Amino acid sequence: MSAQNIAMKRILAAALISMATSDALAVERFEISNVTCETVQALLRTEGSVILVYRSRGVLGLPIYDRYVQGQQNCNPGEVARGAGVPTADKDYCPVRKCVTSQIFTTR
Repeated sequence: MSAQNIAMKRILAAALISMATSDALAVERFEISNVTCETVQALLRTEGSVILVYRSRGVLGLPIYDRYVQGQQNCNPGEVARGAGVPTADKDYCPVRKCVTSQIFTTR
């Protein structure tokens, strides 16, 4: 193989890796401690997938963050959208969804 072919294969591999990780990097992050539940739900409807950040109410106010989604279409293969809740300025439990690994397809 020529040096030019090896270089082209390396560039192609780097491009493929970059494309594979671009979805994770594109997810917006939002601090939700001072917003309403309706605002959080509107973010999910608009963005499809977001990282929500809020302060723990039990453990010294440590920041907690996780990825939340509008619905199943925003989950990866092998995951399902499950109901969850986050605290907002107006509610202790604002209903949202997050992707979790499906137990149905897990082998034991």
